[in-house]
Amino acid sequence: MSVPDPRGLLVELFRAAVAAADPARVVPPHLPSTPPRGRTVVVGAGKAAAAMAKAVEDHLPAPVEGLVVTRYGHAVPCRSIEVVEAGHPVPDEAAPAAARRILELVSACGEDDLVLALISGGGSSLLSLPARGLELSDLQAVNRALLAAGATIHEMNCVRRHLSAIAGGRLAVAAWPAPVLTLAISDVPGDDPATIASGPTVPDPTTCADALAILDHYRIAVPERVRAHLEHCEDETPKPGDPRLSRSTVRLVARPLQSLEAAAARAREVGLGVLILGDAIEGEALEAGRVHAGIARSCREHGLPLAPPCVLLSGGETTVTVRGRGRGGRNVEFLLGFALALRGVDGVFALADDTAGIDGTGEAGGGVVTPDTLGRARAAGVDPRAHLADNDALGFFEALGDVLITGPTLTNVNDFRAVLVVAGA
Repeated sequence: MSVPDPRGLLVELFRAAVAAADPARVVPPHLPSTPPRGRTVVVGAGKAAAAMAKAVEDHLPAPVEGLVVTRYGHAVPCRSIEVVEAGHPVPDEAAPAAARRILELVSACGEDDLVLALISGGGSSLLSLPARGLELSDLQAVNRALLAAGATIHEMNCVRRHLSAIAGGRLAVAAWPAPVLTLAISDVPGDDPATIASGPTVPDPTTCADALAILDHYRIAVPERVRAHLEHCEDETPKPGDPRLSRSTVRLVARPLQSLEAAAARAREVGLGVLILGDAIEGEALEAGRVHAGIARSCREHGLPLAPPCVLLSGGETTVTVRGRGRGGRNVEFLLGFALALRGVDGVFALADDTAGIDGTGEAGGGVVTPDTLGRARAAGVDPRAHLADNDALGFFEALGDVLITGPTLTNVNDFRAVLVVAGA
């Protein structure tokens, strides 16, 4: 079969993946069927928090009240649930103010009330509240350093939990003895609830010593009070088996694999072979791009592991160790590594995009590679290796007009990658 519009098809697969994690679709089936004897208090944090709150208001028959915090530009009008916006991926002053108010709301709940926690990716920054003795500037400094060092999301959130007064189960502890029902959209490899938004309503199996070991591994120089806090660790996070978490329940309403399966179903509908490489791919974005290119080349030249026309799908969260001064982010760096490794092999196209619609701090979520990407770059005088050395893959794809800008999707199941391999002429 022929593929008349490869780029358009890749964008269509991305949209199918995002639609499968739409809060309006995934939240309602998990709402409680009967209201509590008391109040229903809704709190939450993440890029999808406001859209999730609207889904609650639209589908839960009981009256609700509460507050959720989301990233700037991700607010959705709600009737009775207040929506606050804050900074991401580095927290700003709005985050601790919102977190304190959320703690006050749940602390006022009794055992006849229900705390409904709406958690999604981005919540770690948006719900930042420094632990006793720390300042917001400490959290900001550690956040920036971990991002630049290429730490994984599991490592980052281990550290964040131990510098926080609300993460790592502390939100559920504050709500005790009220029951807590958490509806979570997973954006992390492995779907671990303790890592999603740093697990504010679940026990934390890690320790302050683990957090300190991560900082030391990456040779991150932290403010002295941060190191002292982790070394003395007078207030550990609640651990599995803590009775104050016995009334806390978590339901994962959307996962990365569901979105990959939705994209796969659409690809099969148009006659493509499909291989899902995995939903939990981590590591350096550049290296992941090279690996995907190698698999695509094998498909094109040998029909292995899949004969064209076919599509390779993957999810997860890669990282970028920042060595230059460019604007990133990880999806476009993946694509630049992919393009360089592919070296213009005919019949191979790729898309990588953040399902949240934004990758890092800019407006772009990702981009597209075509067989003539490197050729067009040479004709335009754009040096791909120079851009890569400066961590400026975004600038490279902007120069070619191959950046994807969707705007906030109001959900987040991590990165989406699709590699389309078509038959030769």
